[in-house]
Parts: sequence; structure tokens; C-alpha cells
Amino acid sequence: MKLCTPLLLVMALGLAQPAFAQLKPYTDYDTSTSVSQVSTVHVDANMIGYYLEGIRGTWVAAAEARKKLGQIESYSVYVSELPLSGDFNVVLVTRAKSAADLEPSKERYDAFMKAWGDANEEKNRATTKTYPGIRQITGEYRLREITFK
Repeated sequence: MKLCTPLLLVMALGLAQPAFAQLKPYTDYDTSTSVSQVSTVHVDANMIGYYLEGIRGTWVAAAEARKKLGQIESYSVYVSELPLSGDFNVVLVTRAKSAADLEPSKERYDAFMKAWGDANEEKNRATTKTYPGIRQITGEYRLREITFK
């Protein structure tokens, strides 16, 4: 029995070794200054086309206006090829140059509202009223890309 105790100790230390290996920021990897804001959405399987039609005139149109104003770098919409495979089947992504671009700003808001206009605001309100019946937002994330050295 005494032989097993040292063997178990060696095995435990061997398994614990990865816990000692810690990567160091800026030495082993860099973190991007750009930020991706990601929303995961579960849309009813038979309603994905309808939802995409709706967001084309709301979320996509607003993202395009923000991109033209330089408020975001880019935006993307992803749809799962397997719509019933998990907690979400649509992913909405916007990328900003930095987190500062996501902070509240009266100047950016006013510029956006001037470009967006009252007509788009009313259309947006009417369209988004139907969303609660066909989709649930399942997650919101702010992500930064890691580049290993």
C-alpha cells in the first residue's frame, strides 16, 4: 500500500502540471484593441427567413448607417445550417475599432439619428414589434481577438 502513495502523488503532480503553465499577455499573446459585439439569437425554425427579412430593414440597415458614419468597422449576420441544433441559430456581430467607440456619445447618437431619420425610426419600431413572437436573444458578448506569438 505504501508503494501506491508515492505513485499517486507523482500522477497527481503530473496532472496538475498544466495549472503551472500560464501564458503571459504581451509576451505570449496580444489582445486586439478592436472589439466585436456579438448577439446570439434563437429564431423559431420556420421563421428564420421572416426574421432575416425583418432585420435587413432594421438591424442591418442601422449597422450599415453606423459603418458609413465610421462608428463601426463592419457587421455580419450568421445563420446555422442546423437551425435546431442548440441554444441559438442566428448570430449578429458588429466590430468596432475600440471599446471607446461603443461608449455612449451624444455626438455619435445625433449623427446616427440624422443619417437614420425619423422614417426609418418609425419603420424600425413597427417591424421589431413582431420579433418577440419569433425569436429570443440568448446571449450578448463583447469579444477581443487573441493573437498568439
